[in-house]
Amino acid sequence: MIDKANPPAIESVPNSVSRRDFIKGVITSGVAVSSASYLFRASTLLHGQQLSAGVSERLITVNVNGQQRRVDVMKQETLAWTLRYKLGLTGTKLGCDRAECGSCTVLIDDIPYYSCSVLTHTVRSRKVLTIEGLASADGTLHPVQQGVIDEQGFQCAFCMPGFLMTAVGYLKTNPSPTRQQLAQGVSGCLCRCQDYDKILTALMRGAENTRRAQLG
Repeated sequence: MIDKANPPAIESVPNSVSRRDFIKGVITSGVAVSSASYLFRASTLLHGQQLSAGVSERLITVNVNGQQRRVDVMKQETLAWTLRYKLGLTGTKLGCDRAECGSCTVLIDDIPYYSCSVLTHTVRSRKVLTIEGLASADGTLHPVQQGVIDEQGFQCAFCMPGFLMTAVGYLKTNPSPTRQQLAQGVSGCLCRCQDYDKILTALMRGAENTRRAQLG
């Protein structure tokens, strides 16, 4: 849960950087918002959990973005926590931390999941994809990412990783959705800026880009 007394601060953008360049930088890493105080509280909590009596950690291997990653996880540890604070994949955002906002959505075996509600030890034999893994190895953006660049479809972009991952997963099942169908497909994600029309336009462009890419 975001601390209302210490809201995340949006990183400043130099005047020399265009909005398009800024969005592109954000969209490839998922890093749109940072909060030093939140990270400090998170690391303190984790440290406290490690020291709690009767709590032990287990070293497991998880497949994240095509790589086998060895990580110590507690039995009650969520995938969102592991991704952000142990693997450094901060593109996965923690908004509500109770499976309501969708900001932490990742793909597990191509299906969107709220990572704040998935225990890490349950994904050991599965493939996890985060926003950091969407672009190709040569840096080419995923068609849905490019759609967001083309339409500049987000404001603060905190919710963007969740919308992107949800849309990518949905388009695997319905590559040619109507605007209404796509709206329903990503309805599990919330935008604090409430700019849903612009987001949907960007995701529809992403769907079009995806179809073109598949046709070669």
